Amino acid sequence: MKIIREEIAPDDGSSFKVLLTPGLNDTFLWHFHPEYEIVYVEGTSGTRHVGDHTSIYEGSDLVFIGPNIPHLNFDYGVRTECEQVIIQMKENFLGKDFLEIPEFAAIKNLFNQSHFGLSFSGETKYLVGERLKVLPDLDHFDQLISLLQILRILATSDQVSVLNNTPAGNKSLQKGQFRMDSIYKYVETHFDQKPDVNFIAEQVNLTTAAFCRFFKKNVKMTFTDFVNQYRINQAKNYLLQDKTVSETCFVVGFESLSYFNKLFKKVEGENPSEFKKRYLK
Repeated sequence: MKIIREEIAPDDGSSFKVLLTPGLNDTFLWHFHPEYEIVYVEGTSGTRHVGDHTSIYEGSDLVFIGPNIPHLNFDYGVRTECEQVIIQMKENFLGKDFLEIPEFAAIKNLFNQSHFGLSFSGETKYLVGERLKVLPDLDHFDQLISLLQILRILATSDQVSVLNNTPAGNKSLQKGQFRMDSIYKYVETHFDQKPDVNFIAEQVNLTTAAFCRFFKKNVKMTFTDFVNQYRINQAKNYLLQDKTVSETCFVVGFESLSYFNKLFKKVEGENPSEFKKRYLK
């Protein structure tokens, strides 16, 4: 699978770029770019794939990605409406030495840490998300002031998780990363069938045992657990489209309604009927 180098130009009259809900949910865009990127997604659940890190986000997501880190578009495969704001900025978007001034010491550290990929949660995610949602409606000067405030919030937050153990940039040609690309695409295509661990192991030139070790190391869960969690995320999308629980169960690949209900409650903390009732009032 080919990785794409995305070409980014700042907005006219601005030193950085603001994107509002790009709408690439049907496009598998595995890409990288030399710009720093803040991504905020609200109103859906999906897969966070940044560098060597793969995990599931629930309801919303806020990440800060450093230069040249391969990553997947966060709305890929999403079938419900969601709001997404993306900020892309060059390292020197405010001049080559702006990170060296004393007032920006914490922000400089934030930029350095972003080379590992950062995910934010809790109050930080809420505060920054609210600011990002109104950013596109501001004039360029106010956008810049708001962006600096956002960077300060991120830089001083302790509600942050580092996504990769080592700096993730410039890894696009590693064999392991291409294996993950193939595995992820296979799950996307076959989640509603019976994803075969033996088949996909053979496709990425690993024995089944080696594949299981490789997948657990990279994703921090078993292949079966990942497929089931992906199915639950897709099930939520179908339930929000007013499908019945029974229809949803079988369309996402479960063969037992009782097992689907049990697993859904384990993952979400409520059964599918309760989830549907809470959102479709």
